[in-house]
Amino acid sequence: MSSSASNTTSTTSTTARRRRVRSEIAEGVISTAIAVLIVAFLGIGLWKGFDVMMNSATEKTQNQVEQIGN
Repeated sequence: MSSSASNTTSTTSTTARRRRVRSEIAEGVISTAIAVLIVAFLGIGLWKGFDVMMNSATEKTQNQVEQIGN
């Protein structure tokens, strides 16, 4: 193989590698944004569940206290 053929192959693979790296630059940002959205929705769901549970417990406690007080 001649030196120029080897050099062309090396340049071609380097160029292809650079294109691949450039095309994957935003993938980390997009993946992170998706993960943040998933965690945010989980947080909202957990907060709603906690809020409902605490309101229910508060009402039951209040009813029990009123029964004891009478």
